Amino acid sequence: MLRIHNSLAREKQDFAPLIPGKVKIYVCGMTVYDYCHLGHARMMVVFDMVQRWFRTSGFDVTYVRNITDIDDKIIRRAQENSEPIETLTARFIQAMEEDAAALGVEPLSCEPRATHHVENMVAMIRVLVEKKFAYAASNGDVYFAVHSFPGYGKLSGKSLEDLRAGERVTIDPYKKDPLDFVLWKAAKPGEPRWDSPWGKGRPGWHIECSAMSEHYLGDHFDIHGGGQDLQFPHHENEIAQSEGAHGHPFVNYWMHNGFVRVNDEKMSKSLGNFFTVRDILGRYQPEVVRFFILRAHYRSPLNYSDQHLEDAKRALDRLYTALRGREAPGASAEIDWDELHATRFREAMNDDFNTSDAVAVLFDLANEANRTASSKDIASMKALGRVLGLLQQDPQEYFQDPRGEGVAAFTQERIEQMIQRRLIARTNRNYSEADGIRKELLDAGVILEDSATGTAWRRG
Repeated sequence: MLRIHNSLAREKQDFAPLIPGKVKIYVCGMTVYDYCHLGHARMMVVFDMVQRWFRTSGFDVTYVRNITDIDDKIIRRAQENSEPIETLTARFIQAMEEDAAALGVEPLSCEPRATHHVENMVAMIRVLVEKKFAYAASNGDVYFAVHSFPGYGKLSGKSLEDLRAGERVTIDPYKKDPLDFVLWKAAKPGEPRWDSPWGKGRPGWHIECSAMSEHYLGDHFDIHGGGQDLQFPHHENEIAQSEGAHGHPFVNYWMHNGFVRVNDEKMSKSLGNFFTVRDILGRYQPEVVRFFILRAHYRSPLNYSDQHLEDAKRALDRLYTALRGREAPGASAEIDWDELHATRFREAMNDDFNTSDAVAVLFDLANEANRTASSKDIASMKALGRVLGLLQQDPQEYFQDPRGEGVAAFTQERIEQMIQRRLIARTNRNYSEADGIRKELLDAGVILEDSATGTAWRRG
């Protein structure tokens, strides 16, 4: 039985799908005005892992992650760049898709864009106005009246009194209550605009996900996910909008992945500790980054540092070392769930997607494989690793990946030429030259491994 920590209930609960054998998942995606950062990578990898486990468990999965392609930040960035909004967002959508693919994120069921669903948003806002949950202000904006929704605060645990006393709320003379949030923004000069009953304008951010999740998954579905930073106010506002419009529960299980920290400080552009996925992938293999993310439980904070990435690389090296030079089945190999390690793996994943314990099972299998050279242990490692999107590369290719500072200049062709020169030097008993070549490669992070069958190499 799969148990999920439900942020709404603040406890682990047995997962019971609305439709037996099917699961519907919606995750809040990126606002596409810049390159994805490590926090985005964590969200993408975590919920990719979630959908993979559901499919492995026999569920028919519908997984939707939206793209916010109209927003204040997007408009400002396009104006700063003097380029059309569509050009800006297209560029960063392509970059996002490239980053996701590099990290092994499988294709989604659907990835809708906000600008393609403005009519759905207008329709939901109209219902909220008719039901007195929202009101049109004299400036052309439409606001959600927070006090009109009795359950406001149930996800975050915040009361209206606490919010009014402690939260910094932007002063807006057109709001009836400082806590009210915008559903529709009246058009400003030079901004994109759509028709609506309240005049030309564009949707607010919060209404996007309520409208798009309803369009693709219905007005009541199984799981809604996203980063912990979205719990309030974004997800709280989604609940108010959707349950206000439909009069019944919106989502059964809310999942939130933890924050990413850098050297024990929250990742932030203002602190200068902001890392894009592309920055990191220039130095580390994508699978190392994916492994770094998944060996921590998804709800725990993830602390990024060079040392932690190096530790992750060395740990993944150990797993690939166990696979190196040993025959393993293809990607279609079935998992024997009655086998002890597989049983432990399944128990870990069914305990709120505990990838930390699941990864520990892979290391136990690696130790067994190193001790016994059992093809069965190798097969289990590959098959269970596949569930997490790990250990599917050829070990030799993994070890020869050129990522890392000071290593890129040593191409595969150059390394093999140097190995050949070293072989000739050894044949001629010129051991000084042979040792010098080995040291030159080692200084560049290339490790030579001599055996009876020849010399192999890997990047250390």
